[in-house]
Amino acid sequence: MRFHRAEAALLLVDYQRGFLHPEGFVAAQGRDVSACAAAAQQGYALARAARAVGMKVIWTRHVLRADHADGGLLTTELRPRLGQIGALAAGSADVEIPAEAGVHPADVVLDKLRYSAFFGTALDVVLASAGIRALMVGGVTTSMCVESSVRDAAQRDIRTFVVRDAVADFDTARHAASLGAMEFGFARIIGANQALDAMAAGQADFTP
Repeated sequence: MRFHRAEAALLLVDYQRGFLHPEGFVAAQGRDVSACAAAAQQGYALARAARAVGMKVIWTRHVLRADHADGGLLTTELRPRLGQIGALAAGSADVEIPAEAGVHPADVVLDKLRYSAFFGTALDVVLASAGIRALMVGGVTTSMCVESSVRDAAQRDIRTFVVRDAVADFDTARHAASLGAMEFGFARIIGANQALDAMAAGQADFTP
């Protein structure tokens, strides 16, 4: 699968304080967020590189109402603990993208209610209006919001390149399984150096 910068954007999924910070809701449940924090640093570097060559940078945030009434089955049945601890509530520190990410005014920031970056957002419109048919993807967590977004991109025939160093999970087994599933049928998995080289060159061939 070939990468062409002219038709590509960088999609960075849910690099939010709740998933990355020791005081966020994930860490408060006793989960190790260090891998997610490290992946985010790689994602921030990708964002700087993408802007430097004129690629659109798109960030997503998972944001729910304070009462979590818009969470659907996610907060009522599948993961009710999210509502109980007030995770990802609008206006809370959990939903914010850290200042060190360096979100630029020209970047696109989309809030979403579910795992996928496509569900209930303007992402389809953003991509179509800019003629984007390829995505480089970083984000957290690999097995949930990243994989959901990548699968939805593949169903739209969007060439998708997941940057291995820029995605992470708080469960290493799920992370590995998710990378394997995405590589099998939905995306090409590439390293950060490969992504940076492809951005700089304008094109690359990631045929396995």
